[in-house]
Parts: sequence; structure tokens; C-alpha cells
Amino acid sequence: MKLIPTILCGGAGSRLWPVSREYHPKPFIRLADGQSLLQKAWLRGAALPDVAEVLTVTNSELFFKTDDEYREAGTATHKGLTNSYILEPFGRNTAPAIAAAALHVAATHGEDALMLVLAADHLISDQTAFAAAVEQATQLARQGKLVTFGIEPDAPETGYGYIEADGNTVLRFVEKPTLDKAQQYLASGRYLWNSGMFCFVAGTMLSEMEQLCPAILTATRACIEQSLRTTGKCWNQIELSPDSFGEVPNDSIDYAVMEKSRNVAVVPCNIGWSDIGSWNAVGDLLEPDKEGNRIDGEVQLHDVNDCYIQSHERIVGAVGVSNLIIVDTPDALLVADRSRAQDVKHLYASLKSVGHDAHKFHRTVHRPWGTYTVLQDSPRFKIKRIEVKPGASLSLQMHHHRSEHWIVVSGMAKVVNGDQELFVGTNESTYIPAGHKHRLENPGVVGLVMIEVQSGEYLGEDDIVRFHDNYGRV
Repeated sequence: MKLIPTILCGGAGSRLWPVSREYHPKPFIRLADGQSLLQKAWLRGAALPDVAEVLTVTNSELFFKTDDEYREAGTATHKGLTNSYILEPFGRNTAPAIAAAALHVAATHGEDALMLVLAADHLISDQTAFAAAVEQATQLARQGKLVTFGIEPDAPETGYGYIEADGNTVLRFVEKPTLDKAQQYLASGRYLWNSGMFCFVAGTMLSEMEQLCPAILTATRACIEQSLRTTGKCWNQIELSPDSFGEVPNDSIDYAVMEKSRNVAVVPCNIGWSDIGSWNAVGDLLEPDKEGNRIDGEVQLHDVNDCYIQSHERIVGAVGVSNLIIVDTPDALLVADRSRAQDVKHLYASLKSVGHDAHKFHRTVHRPWGTYTVLQDSPRFKIKRIEVKPGASLSLQMHHHRSEHWIVVSGMAKVVNGDQELFVGTNESTYIPAGHKHRLENPGVVGLVMIEVQSGEYLGEDDIVRFHDNYGRV
């Protein structure tokens, strides 16, 4: 029986600001070993036996970034494995995402195909125990069960939902408890943390949704029928129609199906699981020094204890402080008391409410063709470092209010500038006046790196008119 690991990649990760942003959410955060949580989830699923493809449900804005992550993670170890994507125009919670995934899997592999639903932003440190838990779950799923994974708790955690269980039998699902309740749950030995991972036969889930949340299934099926499908070598893509996806009810799979179904089982497991829900959880992945400090990056300390400090761009110095979280990025600095780690989400919400870009972007922004990094931003000029992937090109475009100077640092640029088409090599430059149609392309087999200097009265990213685009943005 085929197995399709299905990765749900979404969420803001607001408690991990300033590293997590709207367009660089929690799954893309890199841990100290250099791998992102998303890459770890993909590798975790791809390493299981009998995998037919890896399916990812994510926001359409994150598609190219996600695909790049997978290519980097799996180039050497999983050549030829098919990656499929269901791209959402906006989030509608986990029930519509799983409905769309189950419909795709049933249509592609048959209703008897097994699905393993994984969160893109969780960490599992014991792959052997994880594979054993998946094997047990698949046996239950083949018997017609909707299987969830329950984590054996080691603390009275108030941030997780719980499952009361008797062996593989689910007695009830419990919302996030108070501390007193969580302590009682831990002492009883009958409760598990609800991990948000599931295993089931595609047809079983569709049958349960038909009974328990028919509006979600019907609307999702109609949306898929109206959506654009594309296929290439070792990849498939369904881009959900924004209009019809907006008609799909918003609900979680727990509320819509799992808590209502009489057909649910649980696999209790101890797999080194963490949802990495705060900077304290990130810090716990590192060994402390003799003063209890956990350090990721270049740091100089004097009389400092019990701090987590992360800085990858510049040196951080600290003197005479304790019990702090310090996270430094090129455009934002977080300083927080470790006991208030959960409250970082309020900073994210405040930045979002006032429309500050720091909730949305880093200085380095990913685009389908590559990346750009803002090096300096002033009222009448802006300097960017632009990297274009081999064979990729930006849209044919024009700006009303700004001119651009391009200096090639490495590689070769093919440039359309008004009526001219020219090649610009390393240490050469060209000038794009305001109002000129222009296009930048990398015709080579190595990356193109260039510096762009913008000048003009208005330098906003919305001053762009696209005439032709390879990525459907016209």
C-alpha cells in the first residue's frame, strides 16, 4: 500500500519573531545544524518505506521558497522522488487543507492509499522511534481508523491539547488545560499531548468528512475542480482558485473530524517531539555553558547567566544580565525575559497592526527567480544585492518613479532595456531610466550576483508595471 507523507506548511510562528516573519514563517527557521524545520519534516517523511510522493500544502507565496528548500535537502539522497504541491491563496485552517490533500491522493493513487500528515514546523529527534510509530499507525489505518499520534508527556505543559487514552483507544480530546489540570493529567498517566500528526487511508478520511463536515468537503472538491493543475518532471501542482477557496468553511481537522468521529485511534509514542513553540524551546536544543547560557552565533559575555542569545550577522556583547532572550537579525533585535517567551507574539501582532514591514519580510526577500537583499534604504535612494538563479528571469517591467543602475558582481546578465538587448558581464554596468521597459535574465549555468542602486522620488515595491512574467504575476 502506497504511503504519501503530507506536509502542512503554514502559520506565522509569531512567538519566534524576529526570525519568523509572514513570508519567512517558522518552518523556514534554520536550526544550529543548518537545516530548517521544513527540510527536517521533508527528510523525515521521505526516509520512510513505500513512499510514493511527498505532498505539501502551503501558501502560494511560499511555493518557490519551499521548492528550493526541498531541492537543497534532497538533491543527493532522494533523487527522482516526486514532490507535489497544493497551493492555497490564503489560509483556511487544517480541515480544508487535509480535505484537498485527501482528494488529490485519492484521485492520483486511489482511495486505498495511506496518508501521513506531518506539521512542517515540528521537530522529531528520534527517527527510529518515529518510523516504528508510523508502522503501528499504518496498521491501525489499514483497519479503517483515523490515527493520531499522542506524545507521552514529561511535564505539565499548558500550551498543548491533550488526549485521554486507554492503549490505542481515544477516550476524549481535551483543550489546553490550566496548570493544575495539566499536573493532574501528568500524574494520572492516562493523558498524551496532541501532536497534530495523523495517519489514515485517503478514502476513510473522505468518508468521515462526508458524514461529519460535508460543507467543507463539498466546497473543497468544487474548488479543486476549478483550480489550475500543472505537471513537470517529478513534481505536480494544484493552485487553488481564490474565488472558490474563499467559499470553503474555515475549521481545524480536530474540531471538524477527529473530536466527532467514533473511528479514531491513537499511537502513544516517545519520539523526541517538540513543536518549537518559543525561543526557550529553540534554546533547549543547545547545550548550555557552565553559566547556563545557550549561544548560537558570535557572542562575548561578562558576568552573564541563563540567557539564550542568537546572532548570525554580527557580534553581540552582554554584561551583567541573566535570564534573557536576545535574538539579533539585520533589521530587528529582540530582548525578552525568558519567563515571558510566549509574549513575543504580542510584538508580532503590534507590528502587523501598524503595517510595519518587519512582521512580513526580512531584508533578504525570496522571489521565484532568486533573492534580493536591501543593503541601504534612504528617502531618495535604495541599494540592493540581487541574486538570480541560473536560467531564471525577472518579469518584463517598468517603473514610473525610479531609475536603476545595475553593476554585475559575478556571472553574466542578459538585459532588455527599452529597445536594446545586451549582455552585461562581471565588473560591467548598465543604466535603466524611469519609464523604460526592462528585463533581467541569467542566461548562464551559475548564479548571477549584482548590485542595484535605485534613485528617484518614490522607491516603493509597488511602483512596478509588469508586461510579461514567467510566474503568473501579470
